[in-house]
Amino acid sequence: MKDFLDEVVDESTARNPEFPELIAAAERRRALLRELVELRRHKGLSQTMVAARMRTSQSAVARLEGQDDAKESMIDRYAAAVGARVERQVVDLRHEAAA
Repeated sequence: MKDFLDEVVDESTARNPEFPELIAAAERRRALLRELVELRRHKGLSQTMVAARMRTSQSAVARLEGQDDAKESMIDRYAAAVGARVERQVVDLRHEAAA
């Protein structure tokens, strides 16, 4: 049985067939940010320390860490501030589907 969210996704996909991939990309960014937050904590870095490295406020870092869909440029800045790098690759979905 479909719920409201399923219906919204179905309607959005009907309007834009690429909608499921947009959702998947947002989920990947969310997972990446969660991984970076765990790295920050593992390294013993506070939000205040990361904020100073990013030249922003602690509250801005807290908001970023709580976002569901952060911009890639902010993720890159955050990664650099915790001593990491984000690597991306281009995947041709047509070739991936054929394989």
